[in-house]
Amino acid sequence: MPDPTVPPTPPVPLDALLAREDLGLRRVAGPSDPGTVVRWAHTSEMADPYPYLLGGELLLSAGVHIPDGAGPGYFDAYVSRIVAAGGAALGFGLAPVHETVPGALVAACDLQGLPLLEVPPRTTFSGVARAVWQLMAQARLAELRRVTGAHRGLASAAARPDPVPSVLHRLSRHLDGRAVLFGPEGTEIAAAGRALGEETDTALAKLAEVVRPADPDEHRPDPAGPPGSGAVPGAAGPASPAGRARPRPSPSSAADTVAGIRLAAYALGAGHGFVLGVAAPPRDSGDHTVASVAAVLLSLLTGEQQGGTGAARSAALVRLLLGGDPQEVAPLLGGERWRVVHARRAVRPSETRPSDTRSPEARPTEVPSPDALAASALGAALGSALVDPADGIVRVLVPAGREPEAQTGWTLGVSAAVTPHDWPAADTQAARALAHARATRVPLVVHGARPALDDLVPAADARAHARTLLAPVAGTPALTDTLRTWLSLHGSWDRTAVALSVHRNTVRQRIARCAALLNADLDDPDVRMNLWFALRHI
Repeated sequence: MPDPTVPPTPPVPLDALLAREDLGLRRVAGPSDPGTVVRWAHTSEMADPYPYLLGGELLLSAGVHIPDGAGPGYFDAYVSRIVAAGGAALGFGLAPVHETVPGALVAACDLQGLPLLEVPPRTTFSGVARAVWQLMAQARLAELRRVTGAHRGLASAAARPDPVPSVLHRLSRHLDGRAVLFGPEGTEIAAAGRALGEETDTALAKLAEVVRPADPDEHRPDPAGPPGSGAVPGAAGPASPAGRARPRPSPSSAADTVAGIRLAAYALGAGHGFVLGVAAPPRDSGDHTVASVAAVLLSLLTGEQQGGTGAARSAALVRLLLGGDPQEVAPLLGGERWRVVHARRAVRPSETRPSDTRSPEARPTEVPSPDALAASALGAALGSALVDPADGIVRVLVPAGREPEAQTGWTLGVSAAVTPHDWPAADTQAARALAHARATRVPLVVHGARPALDDLVPAADARAHARTLLAPVAGTPALTDTLRTWLSLHGSWDRTAVALSVHRNTVRQRIARCAALLNADLDDPDVRMNLWFALRHI
């Protein structure tokens, strides 16, 4: 909790005041520590200023309180009271009372380590106070600009395809430390930044447990102490109806310092158990603000993606597992018509290997499988929490009322809007749309549901015709998939190879095999049209 006696403005380095030529201040005693800061300026002519100081002041005095014939004992007591109150420095004004700084005062400040500044006659105490506030305003403006820039950087990181690692990386760079995301079980899910030692890592993990929401069924040590230690029974909270003490509410944040490293932990979301841990050297007061913004972004990325639907999704899953009809379960999920989206991470130019000598069309267009948090962030961007990341592909079930849009860093294939009964067919449509998007290197392809000539043929007759025409290759899925993809891409060997993740020579061999088995000239447009018609009905 912030100290109420400390102003919400950045402190001013004492050296910055000494550097002001218009003030003409001069250090005549005390240490020359560049870390000495001033939080405000205060004028007092009291012989004992202790009751009037809060700490961190540049105390200004013209020595009116000094009695005639004051000796070293008076000045030692005077300086000791300033030091005890936490004063940052003493400014002694020359004229009209004293022509020089008393030697005994210089000796007392040197002895007790209090910086002593000589204020020339031309400089008023009001001018010194004004300079302090001017420097504070400048520091505050610089801090606001830095924090605003950090906010923009964190927001940009949250919009990347890998938002959680990106946010952690950006935060660690800003704080010049380490940022860690702990899961509900206390395990380290993701981290970024330089390692600060095993002692710091252990302390940060323990601090994360302080803010993690308590499980009512989990026994935690009573912070008041073990039995027999003098702790008051039931200190963890009021008793429940069953007689068991309720868990003490966890704080939303906690801080500590270990080996000169500032530690902080922030509980994320609405009690899901994720915690952001930060370890960094103490620097600026704005760092806490930046870390808090990162905690909010990570809460959105790791929490529930659809308000109030967790129980409904759980009920829908149970009903499906117990044999419920998808058509009846769908309303629990939020809609009657749905689209299936298949997505793969797209390769960034920096991730392309210079040694890859393949043609641009034949090079891979995706990076390895996204993690669960990246998949969850994609689902949130598409407006759905129904996400399934597996085998390098993220499948998302999106209500038909939300039109999927292209997402930066992803390649998407989208099915037509269907009822739950047709979800398997929509899954196939999305897979084919994704293959087409990969092959043509576009970010989004939506399966078309336009009326076509084959709609004029009864479905049963069309299926019978397809089975007869494609019988020689129907038993080999690799051949039918290759033929379908090759025809959809207008006979492009390279694009078909990309879409199927095989070598172009493999595509050539399979198409040649299809031509031989079907006894057909695949260069003939009429043959291609008939085969395409048949492939749409199997």
